[in-house]
Amino acid sequence: MLSKIISTVYWALWVSSCAVNAAEDPLMTRALRLMSETPLIDGHNDLPWQLRKQFNNELNKVDLNTLNTTHTNIPKIKEGRLGAQFWSAYVPCDTQYKDAVRQTLEQIDVVHRMCQKYPNDFMFAATSQDIMDAFAMNKTASLIGVEGGHSIDSSLGTLRTMYQLGVRYLTLTHSCNTPWADNWRVDTGSEPSQHDGLSPFGKQLIVEMNRLGMLIDLAHVTEKVMNQVLDMSKAPVIFSHSSAVHCL
Repeated sequence: MLSKIISTVYWALWVSSCAVNAAEDPLMTRALRLMSETPLIDGHNDLPWQLRKQFNNELNKVDLNTLNTTHTNIPKIKEGRLGAQFWSAYVPCDTQYKDAVRQTLEQIDVVHRMCQKYPNDFMFAATSQDIMDAFAMNKTASLIGVEGGHSIDSSLGTLRTMYQLGVRYLTLTHSCNTPWADNWRVDTGSEPSQHDGLSPFGKQLIVEMNRLGMLIDLAHVTEKVMNQVLDMSKAPVIFSHSSAVHCL
């Protein structure tokens, strides 16, 4: 159900930046009505990474009501009628084989703390029902997506633990190959293929994500990985913010 909600409303993102008077534009009137009835869901937002870069994740040093050094703050969220947000728990590729898991857990933690600091604006969500409950309370449902398979350090146990902490999608790669999947740079020729798509472990990971009910995000992967996942996944996939054109 969560995947269906995402695919149904994702198209409406353009509305939040449109300055046309709704009373003069029937399409805007219809869009606003739809967003009053159905939660608008954004599939990817890097605010948690900006909180790390700018404030070392110290939320006592920032007020999201007045923050003006990022693209996102609470007034903009309200103006855009954002029903639900997948906050990105992202850490760079240079953490791979080092402390990627720890840093990713810190990014998951900052999303939870953000919801706790602003309970009138955000509600942590892990299910489609949570999204609808938050929408009914005029709050932005806050979900987590981990951006980059390097964040799990090739461990299904880590994947399952992150699921228990509320992670509901995993982007299989970012801008580096993992030990089990090739990233988009392989298709540009700027990085060699290591797995011809997915390794056997990568395919095992897809099965486990299907079992858990975790969305598979195909942003940033090679076309080969996309096609392999689309062939084997038993559940819908998403392209959270890039690369869908490769599958047209």
